[in-house]
Amino acid sequence: MSNPINLVVVTGSTFRPSRTLALTEAIVAELKRLLPIEARFIELGDIVRSVGGALSRKELPETIEHELRAIENADLLVVATPVYRGSYPGQFKHLFDLIDQGALIDTPVLLAATGGSDRHALVLDHQLRPLFSFFQALTLPIGVYASEADFDNYQIASEALRARIALAAERAAPIFGATPAPVRKIA
Repeated sequence: MSNPINLVVVTGSTFRPSRTLALTEAIVAELKRLLPIEARFIELGDIVRSVGGALSRKELPETIEHELRAIENADLLVVATPVYRGSYPGQFKHLFDLIDQGALIDTPVLLAATGGSDRHALVLDHQLRPLFSFFQALTLPIGVYASEADFDNYQIASEALRARIALAAERAAPIFGATPAPVRKIA
């Protein structure tokens, strides 16, 4: 058996419970169905105080440096953020400001976001994709956006969202040698 894929999941929510975390957990579960992965979650809420107080990596405690190295050494990233005022939170951006500029070159990144309504769905293409293009990461063509209406009590309640998650995972899997799934259309 080959080594598992080193999947690092970065969730940009600072609250618990979190729809963003529920979304990433569902994405990881779907990826695990298709690929041999070992997932590590890095939740912004757990590290935000240390990250927010640092102007450079030299000022970070070793525990946060360890998390940054995990992001930089991932085989696959799943990056998800809640949308605040039309974009990702500033602390989420600051976390990635601390990532080495060349560390994510050609790293596949599955983008995801949550927001209050569908009007924020373009955050994937207008905010997150440019951020990871700067790093020369390989942003996967299918991202996953979920609105508040897709959840019930912080659990996914929408079959359409489940289908988008499955499609994103199916399109990501061939990058790691999995047999591509037949092309499916989303209604």
